[in-house]
Amino acid sequence: MGGRSTKSFLEMDENDVRSFANEIISGRKLTEERTREILLCRDEKGISNIFSAARLVREHFFSRNVFLYSFVYFSTYCKNECAFCYYNKKNNIKRYRVSREELKETAKQISKEGVHMIDLTMGEDPYFIENPENLSDYIKIAKENSNLPVMISPGAVSLEFLPKMKESGADFLALYQETYDEKLYSNLRCGQSFEYRKEVRKKAKECGICIEDGILTGIGNDYDEEVESIVKSIKCMKEQSPDQVRAMTFEPQPGTPLEKRTQMSDLIELKTIAALRFSFPDRLIPASLDVAGIKGMVDRLNAGANVVTSIISKDSTLEGVVNFDKDVELSERMRDAKSVTLQLEKMGLKKAEQSEFCRYIEKRKAN
Repeated sequence: MGGRSTKSFLEMDENDVRSFANEIISGRKLTEERTREILLCRDEKGISNIFSAARLVREHFFSRNVFLYSFVYFSTYCKNECAFCYYNKKNNIKRYRVSREELKETAKQISKEGVHMIDLTMGEDPYFIENPENLSDYIKIAKENSNLPVMISPGAVSLEFLPKMKESGADFLALYQETYDEKLYSNLRCGQSFEYRKEVRKKAKECGICIEDGILTGIGNDYDEEVESIVKSIKCMKEQSPDQVRAMTFEPQPGTPLEKRTQMSDLIELKTIAALRFSFPDRLIPASLDVAGIKGMVDRLNAGANVVTSIISKDSTLEGVVNFDKDVELSERMRDAKSVTLQLEKMGLKKAEQSEFCRYIEKRKAN
């Protein structure tokens, strides 16, 4: 391989783009300067080159394969006061908690839909946090009735519970830091320990559970602060070697402290996804349906993602995290696995075999 590419993304031609992608594939580390350049790029040609390189890197490690995750938000009760979250405990909203029998039937339905993993998500509901045996029951129910790997997004559970979580059938723990800028973190996850979330992920990995970390984009006070927060976050995320990394656009939610905050374009999320692909070339990176549906999924896959998350059965009344489509008829949401698979085919991508996903999990658990 020749010398390291020094051209800006705006200056690159097709050969330069491929050369840059090959550098990443060969093990070159994305520098902070390059990360900053990606996030600051506003030129259409430069952005196109960034995304093209990200797709080349993804295709080297994953070919045209994309993985699909169902989404089961099984409890919208929460003890926390996160400033960005619709479900924070101070918001006066209608809440629900899925029963064991409802979860059983939901898992059975999901088992027929062709997804690779069932994603169980909740607020930090005291019913589960203070009585972890209840959470164990729900993990077991999902596992036994879907016959799929299980991702659990339960918040910052106790360290002592993590071995039991693994024993109950959890394959993946999703626990997002949102930002590694500690001042910004304190404004987002009000009253929650910055270090403890890191400790939970560390312990989960030691227990043989795959981990996911994530960045909330579009939340800085200005664009420069936003960029520096993301650069720092990507650098710090590498320390725990997460098995899946994500970025997700902040969207103001009614009834929250940040509901009147001006929303940034989701272009910053797309560029962050590309930067994550260069920083974690062989890892899973989601394209969520929860912010902008199928169209948003296409944009995120084109930026380098290789997982589609927040898939909800066509007749499901369960909610999402952002709920951009909460006023859309269930039959028109197009967040089901069949709709996603058809769109992948139009893009020249394909739903991966289940065996490929299971191999990835087992390989990452061994690391």
